[in-house]
Amino acid sequence: MSTPSLSCLLLSDFNTSNFASLLRNDPTEPLIELLDSPYGAVMQVLAEPHRFVTHERADVAIVWTRLESVSPGFERLLEGENVSADAVLEEVDQFAAMILKLRGRTRFVLVPSWTLCPDRRNFSLFGFNDPAGWDRVLLQANLRLAAALEPHSGFCVLNAQNWMARVGKGACSSKLWYLSKTPFSNALLKEAVSETKSALTGLVGRTRKILVLDLDDTLWGGIVGDDGWQNISLGGHDPIGEAFVDFQRELKALSRRGVLLAIVSKNDEAIALEAIDRHPEMVLRREDFARWRINWDDKAGNLQKLMASLSLGLDSAVFIDDNPSERARIRETFPDVFVPDWPDDKTLYATSLRALNCFNAVNLSEEDRSRTSSYVAERERQANLAAVSSLDDWLETLGLTLDVEELSNFNLRRAVQLLNKTNQMNLQTRRMPEEEFAVWSQQSACKAWVFRVRDRFGDYGLTGLGSLRFSGDHASIEDFLLSCRVFGKKVEDAIFAVLIREARANGAASVTAIYHPTAKNKPCLEFLERSGFRRGNDRVTFSWNTADEFREPRHVRVVPAVSAETLIAV
Repeated sequence: MSTPSLSCLLLSDFNTSNFASLLRNDPTEPLIELLDSPYGAVMQVLAEPHRFVTHERADVAIVWTRLESVSPGFERLLEGENVSADAVLEEVDQFAAMILKLRGRTRFVLVPSWTLCPDRRNFSLFGFNDPAGWDRVLLQANLRLAAALEPHSGFCVLNAQNWMARVGKGACSSKLWYLSKTPFSNALLKEAVSETKSALTGLVGRTRKILVLDLDDTLWGGIVGDDGWQNISLGGHDPIGEAFVDFQRELKALSRRGVLLAIVSKNDEAIALEAIDRHPEMVLRREDFARWRINWDDKAGNLQKLMASLSLGLDSAVFIDDNPSERARIRETFPDVFVPDWPDDKTLYATSLRALNCFNAVNLSEEDRSRTSSYVAERERQANLAAVSSLDDWLETLGLTLDVEELSNFNLRRAVQLLNKTNQMNLQTRRMPEEEFAVWSQQSACKAWVFRVRDRFGDYGLTGLGSLRFSGDHASIEDFLLSCRVFGKKVEDAIFAVLIREARANGAASVTAIYHPTAKNKPCLEFLERSGFRRGNDRVTFSWNTADEFREPRHVRVVPAVSAETLIAV
């Protein structure tokens, strides 16, 4: 499914026409619609953003400047004057405060870090040792800017130094600067477009969530069914074996950042799993994989079944296979799956994985870090399901607990992360930055709760969000969403029971839930249809009389909320 285009306000102290053209014409999602912005008027726009941008007009602002134009002190430093680092950092603080004036007027603000062109030298071999050396002050300035913006949701500093490093000596062009006041080459601007798109993909909750891997000649060298696990190429004093170990280490690091790993391979399952379990240099073991389908069936069919078992859409998957024909099969069958070209040279596997920009996360929560273990626990739950006679009997064995918490400073960031990335069990699918949601929740007529779920197999973490807006003796459910890892266990029924109870306690005689359909949230509609709520003539409004008890599922133990010690303060 395509993502709607994002309107973008581009602010810079240099000519960005080439960058704007590349950004506008780049076919990767999200597509960008550039808004008119005054050339070179960065400070004017930041000083009075209400004159140039409204919340309805701009989804994102890109503020790309040179430090020497933001800080007169740094400009004098480049000219050889004796300027203290503190003087430059004070000017950086002032600039950061101006950027923050964009809060509430754009959804996201991207700020490329400050750089100097590679040919800019201060003729000192010890630039980092000199308290007023260019290199040291530039580094301090970028860190100061990042620290000032980091607490504010939707403000992201992009590491432009990486773009410089990837392009090398051709990153800047003095000729372009004198001809058109464009300091950077097209090669660097293309890197900037790629990173910008990647950042926006993360901000709008469209990053890829799972990496599906082949085994033979992808995770290790050789054919395990023919060679035996003892003879596959993995580790040892062998360049190819070492390359596969390093590739697995990169995969392990990725999984620790919340990206799921899975296997789709044409192989004998018992033989393949024996290699994973027993080879002494395997970095990845069974517990590192959320699911696997190892058999001789068509990989496209296996991939589809694997994703369905995880309740994940195909557009959240990346597929890596050393075989070009298998890659083509997946591309042709499932265009939503990202299938990167993969090198024949095994020593380039780790480098190729690091080059993928589809997994970039805006921030990392403890739930992200524990995601793989949560899916492994779910695999054990499903094995337990096979051993009981019915779904209800299985649910009774889980020992499900629903912990209710009021929205607070402690859980706000994870709540907003859930708000902006949950698609299937989501009533309205509204997206908003952290500060905007905090302001909304502070209104006297609004209340919000988060829900943590656990059972005897493990802790799912913070996986649910619900909110109410009150008007007289009526309450409307503004947010109701639940992670796909949890729904299907009637936790959604328990959350609705909590919301109805809270509505009644706050004087509401009725509760409504208005379903906003999207391409992905049909599971929410199906829940509403079986919930017992009365459906209105418009087919999207569902209502409940709070005088009636909403039946809670008996297998879910609800731990009520206590007043949060630290309420949201903005």
